[in-house]
Amino acid sequence: MESDVTVSVVVIVYNDAEQVATAVHSALAQGEAVGEVIVVNDASTDGTREAVDALAAQHPRVRPLHRTENSGGCGTPRNDGIAAAKHPYVMFLDSDDVYPTGAVDALTAAARPDIDVVAGACVRRELPEGRDTVWAPALYDPTAGATLPGTVLDGLADHPELLLDTLSVNKLYRRDFLTGHDATFPDGAFHYEDFVFTAKVYAAAPRIAVVDDPVYVWHVRRDAAELSISLRRATIANWEHRVEAHRRVVEEFRTAGSATLALAAQVKFLDYDLPMYTRELPQRSADYRADWWSATRAYLTSFDEAAYEAAEAPSRWLARALLAHGAPVELERVVALAAQPPRLLPPSSVNDAGVPVLARGLPEVELDGLAELPARKLPLTVEGTLSVGPRLGFALTVRELHGLLAPLGPTSLLLRLTDQRGARPALEQEQPLRDGGDDAWRAEFSVRARDLSDRERLMAWRVHAEVVCADGTRIPAEVRAASSAVARRNVVLGAGLPLLVQAHVTPRRALTVRVVGGVRGAQDVLGRRLKRLARKVKR
Repeated sequence: MESDVTVSVVVIVYNDAEQVATAVHSALAQGEAVGEVIVVNDASTDGTREAVDALAAQHPRVRPLHRTENSGGCGTPRNDGIAAAKHPYVMFLDSDDVYPTGAVDALTAAARPDIDVVAGACVRRELPEGRDTVWAPALYDPTAGATLPGTVLDGLADHPELLLDTLSVNKLYRRDFLTGHDATFPDGAFHYEDFVFTAKVYAAAPRIAVVDDPVYVWHVRRDAAELSISLRRATIANWEHRVEAHRRVVEEFRTAGSATLALAAQVKFLDYDLPMYTRELPQRSADYRADWWSATRAYLTSFDEAAYEAAEAPSRWLARALLAHGAPVELERVVALAAQPPRLLPPSSVNDAGVPVLARGLPEVELDGLAELPARKLPLTVEGTLSVGPRLGFALTVRELHGLLAPLGPTSLLLRLTDQRGARPALEQEQPLRDGGDDAWRAEFSVRARDLSDRERLMAWRVHAEVVCADGTRIPAEVRAASSAVARRNVVLGAGLPLLVQAHVTPRRALTVRVVGGVRGAQDVLGRRLKRLARKVKR
């Protein structure tokens, strides 16, 4: 660690008088390494100005910077903070988030004169539950297989996977590096400004030290009256902003002469951004789907063919389905490719040449690379029905996939129920598979309803399965409802208490289970419905 590592923390705020003090205090609590906290007030119209001035009066390290005109975005106030910073290093903090204890120490401990950026783990905290998950665990969580922590990267040429990290807030930046490479945020009302800023940083080939310490807590408030930009995916404008930001990312890399990173950014879009929004199409309006399809198709035409070849096979098939038609077609099959994990819906189809294709209605979308996939990545479909009573009866069917499953010798099926909030451990049960005829295998499961209940809140359980093969290979799958009409509910007794149990089918036909037990649980459900209603009324 350098002896003179001191940090200017730039906090941006707009109409957030209630929470800005918590953010600022979390920065001040990091200790003497934080030389100043610059609070950029983007012309707020509530009591934010007064709240910021009060903080400055109490804490000499707090420097208010009040803008007289609202910028419309997050980029301009962050740029103002960079320009005003006095210390050798810069960090960013949003007014509704916080730094965890020891964040700055963890980052500065890895700082050296020849290090331009230090990156650490960001924790997404779901509020009000307080459930924490590591963002981009493949990069920052060693328990999830991350290998970058503890290393120093000489640019991203050998580690393009870091492009998945588009955040600006989980990093310590050498200020001279930012100013020397004109690494600024897009000004004005530009959403996903982090994408472009981070691309500018990466394009400058920084030396990046990576740590696995949690250095930022990103508060996710899904029940908030005003959703954050990242949660406003129901509007077509949100997708258009994201596409434009990604376009700028590719341009930044090409301008810097890094064709390799430009290509890697396109691959990242195909494997990450595209499936994320595709999954949500069933819950969008017909007008949204048509506009989304058109906008996405137009953007995909600009991609290098090498990007499609380098993408994961289901992502490639998904993109080619969009390119094949100017309007939504075979939407259910297209959406299934974006499931987690991806799936190919039955029945299996081939074109006139006998080549496997996505659907008979899309004979030009060939499933190239399907036979070469490792067994654990086969996009199998597992369909299920659910009978509701004191015991829940799951009847699951595994479908053959172009003759690739039978040679693997499927022997049993593991049912896994996972709490959507992550507060309860998963429930697992394994049963033998039997031949169900028609190129399918079947298994039945029985689970006590009371084992899925909680007196304090609504319990929502995701339903997944794993096909276990003769050689021990396990093929994961999200269980798809055999029919959209499978949904049903019933009141049953569990441990002497009435439980409301519902088999629920999501818009993309994923099977889930909801259980409400006790008065507090019913209050939880009612409160959630009222919040959703309030958001609809506001819109």
